[in-house]
Amino acid sequence: MKALCIAALVVSSFLSQQALAACVGGKTLFFCNTKTANKQIELCDAGKTINYSFGKKGKKPELAISIPRAQASTYQWSGVGRWMSYSVDVPNNGYVYNVFWGVDRITEEHAIEAGVTVTKGDAVKATIYCQEKGLVNNLEGVKLKAAQ
Repeated sequence: MKALCIAALVVSSFLSQQALAACVGGKTLFFCNTKTANKQIELCDAGKTINYSFGKKGKKPELAISIPRAQASTYQWSGVGRWMSYSVDVPNNGYVYNVFWGVDRITEEHAIEAGVTVTKGDAVKATIYCQEKGLVNNLEGVKLKAAQ
């Protein structure tokens, strides 16, 4: 019994430290390390829910949101224009977490801009940018209602 309790504690500790490492039981829509503060952003499609988490690398998330799929929305690039971009909006208590990825297709360097913008009403409260290294972007083609 004692060995079982210790094993459960080890697994629990491992899972809490890996909270931002992978979408358990779902598909990773977006993952990145932020440019500052050594934090991570993750967006998961868990079927019936869309899950967003943000926090320090290797730690329990500072913010973890799970919303019914019908509450999330997406912007999908229409194929027109030089700026190709995709995003998913996750609403939570009057705030919206807009996880985004975009690239200027015309420039030589094709620099990627990705991260999360936090808004409340029409006011932008924060924009946090991602490092390109390690960035996972599966926002294209995500099946959610269109963002307004």
